[in-house]
Amino acid sequence: MADLDAIFKAYDVRGLVGDQIDADVCRAIGAAFARFAKDEEGAERILVGRDMRESGITFAGAFAEGAQAQGVDVIDIGLCSTDMVYFASGRLRAPGAMFTASHNPAAYNGIKFCLSEAKAVGRDTGLDRIKAMAAAGVPDHLGEPGQLTQQDMLGAFVDHVRSFVDTAAFAPLKIVADTANGMGGLVVPAAFAGLPVELEVLYPELDGTFPNHPADPIQVENQRDLRARVLETGADIGLAFDGDADRVFVVDDRGEPISGSTTTAMVAAGVLEKEPGATILHNLICSKAVPEIVTEKGGTPIRTQVGHSLIKAVMAETGAAFGGEHSAHYYFRDNWRADSGLIAAMHVIEGRSKAGVPLSEMRKPFDRYAMSGEINTTVDDPLAVIERVAAAFPDGDQDRLDGLTVDLGTWWFNLRPSNTEPLLRLNLESPTQAETDTHVAEVLGLITGSAPAAP
Repeated sequence: MADLDAIFKAYDVRGLVGDQIDADVCRAIGAAFARFAKDEEGAERILVGRDMRESGITFAGAFAEGAQAQGVDVIDIGLCSTDMVYFASGRLRAPGAMFTASHNPAAYNGIKFCLSEAKAVGRDTGLDRIKAMAAAGVPDHLGEPGQLTQQDMLGAFVDHVRSFVDTAAFAPLKIVADTANGMGGLVVPAAFAGLPVELEVLYPELDGTFPNHPADPIQVENQRDLRARVLETGADIGLAFDGDADRVFVVDDRGEPISGSTTTAMVAAGVLEKEPGATILHNLICSKAVPEIVTEKGGTPIRTQVGHSLIKAVMAETGAAFGGEHSAHYYFRDNWRADSGLIAAMHVIEGRSKAGVPLSEMRKPFDRYAMSGEINTTVDDPLAVIERVAAAFPDGDQDRLDGLTVDLGTWWFNLRPSNTEPLLRLNLESPTQAETDTHVAEVLGLITGSAPAAP
C-alpha cells in the first residue's frame, strides 16, 4: 500500500499517478468510503464520477469494485464536473466520489468525496477515518456484492443550473469560455445551448494532458488566451474554468480579470435582489468590499474561515443563501450548499444583462480596494512567525478566526498557515495599489525576519 499520509490532504485525496496513487490504492479507498458511508448514513449506494484524465477510467473502476465488495451499489455517472457530482448527490440523496486532481498538472489524479446531499467530507469530517480504514484494509462484505449501473445526469444538471436565474432576461451577449481541455468542455456548451447568447469555447476537447495551458485559472498567466480572445472578438464576458469546472474566473470586456472577491460581491447583489435580506457568507480573505456591498444591499454578511467544509457548515447553521471565497468557489444554499462555477457564471451573465452597461463599467462599484493576492512564504516555524508578526501590530484590531487577521483601519491583512506544508499565506488589502505594495513589503519583512519586530 502506498503512503496514504502523502495523498490524503485536508479536503481530498491527490497524488502522482503510479507513484502515489494507483488502482490498488483506489480499490482500498473505495471499500473504505463505502464502509464509512454505510456507518454514517446507512448508505446502500454511492455515486462515482470522473474527469478527463486517462487514469480516471481505471481508478474509478477499481474504486467501484472496492465499494461493491462492501455490498454497496455504485451509480457511475461517467465524465462530469465536480459540481455535477454534488448535484447528483443532492438529487439522488447518495454519497459521491469524484475522480479529479482539479487544477493540478497531468501527472496527478485524486478523489473528492461527499456524503448524501453534498455534505462535505474533510479531514475532521471523515477523511481521516477513510484513510485509516483504507490503510488497515476492510474485509469484504459476506453477502452479495453491490451492482454497478450507469446514469446520465447532464440534462438534469443543466436544468438545475439554469433554475437559479431568469435566462429569458439574458441579453444577446458574446461570451468566450476557456475550458482548458477540462470538464468545462462537456458542461459549458450544454449549459448554454439554446440560450440567447453567443458562446465560443476555447480548448473544448477533453484532454487530461492539458496540451494548451494548465487548467489553473487562478494563475493570471493561464487566462492569457482568454483575455486575448475577448479583445479580438469584442466579447462581453470571458469565463475561465479550472480542470474539474467547479470554479470560474471572470474577465471583463476589456480583457481585465475580475477577482473572486469582486465576483462574490456581484453574485451576492444578484442573490439579494431575488431574496431581500438574505444572509451572505464571505471568507476572511475576501475584500472588505464584499460585506460593505452586502450590507448596502440589505443583506447580512457573515465572515467565515477559509475552506469548503467550514463554509458549508456555517451555511447550514445560518441558512445563508450564498457564500463566496476569494479563490473563486461560490456556494449556493439551493445547490445543497455546494459550490458551482456554472451557477456563479449564470448570475454574472444575468447581472450584466440587467445592468445594460459593459462589464468593465458594471464592476466599478464592486471594485473598491487593492488586494495583494495570496503570497506564500516558506518558514521553519509558522506559528512562531505568526506570533512575531502579531507582536509588531499591538494597536491593530486582531483576531484568530483563521490564522491571524490584523485590521489597521485603512488596511488589513490575514496570515494563515498551510494545512500541509511549512508555509504562511499572506493576503493584504488597502485603498490603493501603491499602499498595498508598501504594506506587503512591511509584513513580508516581519515574516522573513528582515525587518525588526516590535520590542
